[in-house]
Amino acid sequence: MKTSEKLSAAGSLQVQPLAELTLAYLESLSTGELIELAAGNGVDIPPGLERAFIIEELLYLTHDPDDKNGETEFCDINYRDLHHHEFAEFMVLPQQYHVTFIDVLIRDPLWAFVFWEIKANDRGLYENAADFKGYCLRVTPLKEDSLQPDEAASFMVTVNSGDSARYLGFPPEDGPCFKVELCMLNHEGCTALAESRPFRLPRLIKLKPDKDLQAVYRNSLAQLSGVDRFSLVQSEDRQLRPRDSKG
Repeated sequence: MKTSEKLSAAGSLQVQPLAELTLAYLESLSTGELIELAAGNGVDIPPGLERAFIIEELLYLTHDPDDKNGETEFCDINYRDLHHHEFAEFMVLPQQYHVTFIDVLIRDPLWAFVFWEIKANDRGLYENAADFKGYCLRVTPLKEDSLQPDEAASFMVTVNSGDSARYLGFPPEDGPCFKVELCMLNHEGCTALAESRPFRLPRLIKLKPDKDLQAVYRNSLAQLSGVDRFSLVQSEDRQLRPRDSKG
């Protein structure tokens, strides 16, 4: 029977049958222990490979490709596909990706969802500094033609150290183009840690004066439905098809 080396609580190596390798056991090991376990079984792990894929390779070792009982290679491929599918059901997205970034998802012409992460090692350095004063999001309007920042119109939103996302409102009078920076506050002022890509908010359609439409807005029953607060959004990416002259 093929065997694998198991790390005991005292740090000594114990021999463990490969058949006993389970997802729960492998998840309990550190990444270094997983790499050592893989190396002991002849599995070459490339540098920087995520631990989820290391675990998947170790789980695959529990299947003996030489014991086919007359089955074809096609059956072995099917087994691996099924094995991968079963493993994927237990996959959990990590809480952190160990990078510093900020990104924006547009919700409507006035609101966007902003999410970010600060690398754990860097976060420790920032927050343990004597002059650390917290984090903030700096929202800066951009000129629509050149995307140059309008620093005079920028504003800051304070966020807590444990926050990782926030809905932000954008003043319509500042135009449709913005960028958002994740910043750290200290004795030097505001230091940018990450910057979003420039983005453009969709425009609100300005309704033309129309007697019939205004009459609907004045109707008390229609006002109960919120029609006077309903806003139409015009997409910047798709142009309306011109009406056929024959129609």
